Amino acid sequence: MADIAARKADHLDLATKGDVGFRQRTTLLECVELVHDALPELDLDAIDMSCTVLGKKLKAPILIAAMTGGTDRALRINQELARIAEERGYAFGLGSQRAILKNRASLPTFAVREVMPSALLLGNLGVVQAAKLRTEEVRELVGLVGADALCIHLNPAMEVVQAEGDRDFRGGLDTLERLTQELPVPVIAKETGCGISGSVAERLRARGIRHVDVSGAGGTSWVAVEMHRATGANRALGETFRDWGIPTAASVALCAKQGFDTIFATGGVRDGLDIAKAVALGASAGGIARGSLQALDAGGRDGAIAFFERVEAELKTAMLLVGAKDLAALRRAPKLLRGELAEWAKM
Repeated sequence: MADIAARKADHLDLATKGDVGFRQRTTLLECVELVHDALPELDLDAIDMSCTVLGKKLKAPILIAAMTGGTDRALRINQELARIAEERGYAFGLGSQRAILKNRASLPTFAVREVMPSALLLGNLGVVQAAKLRTEEVRELVGLVGADALCIHLNPAMEVVQAEGDRDFRGGLDTLERLTQELPVPVIAKETGCGISGSVAERLRARGIRHVDVSGAGGTSWVAVEMHRATGANRALGETFRDWGIPTAASVALCAKQGFDTIFATGGVRDGLDIAKAVALGASAGGIARGSLQALDAGGRDGAIAFFERVEAELKTAMLLVGAKDLAALRRAPKLLRGELAEWAKM
């Protein structure tokens, strides 16, 4: 447990202040050009940003994305951000619940239901760990935190750079299919900073998986996070693969072609305009992890609230400027895909 706690503490420090961004690869959201409407015929205050995701109503298509758990500091972060999610009508994602498997004493660090009794809560477990557990054991993990859905995270690039990481990724697709069929809550196939390709999306849909979190490249490189923690050959491996992955915008566009019920756009989403672009590409909601954490770290609760107020204002402004009265209209709004993103979208 000490090793996991130390790793989670390192992850928080690096995610907040470390040099863990992609060096050259971007999200490609900058390649989405929303077309300006000079006659929107809308009242800004009447624009509807609400949506229903996984059966729960959100006031805005915003996910405070999975970050942490397993330490006292994680408890404070999780509870503060979860409280904000409840107040503002967002979804909230927990970090990996692997720590609970190692030591039940870590469970309170994931306990956010007391501060967010009604908001959409996403649990989180690695596919390698899930493959080794019976469905009943996974169901118990979901129940322990009161999650409305479970993210099964896919992170082979991150794991192979981590000295203590997993090496055998066989059985992942079978595990996702089994849990989708047998768990009482929705299962979300979630990447961890490297994106979901069109072929993986097609394989997921063929097995009945209906929900994805693309967690694409262009934001925090979790390979870079593990690179900073590594030494010797593992550090060199991380240097080589730091920019590995499918850009977030490309992954959303490719997944949208497969007709998933839910697509979370996470990975380098910085602001409300990025969320607007992601929704226009087909996302159900946009997830912000590092920006949320940094705002809380720098300004406490007030700083985090101010950050999310700005994100909402940016999203609503983008909707006004394309003439979209609601998110359905935003998805239909004219858009131009430029450069590399246009090439990805042809795949």
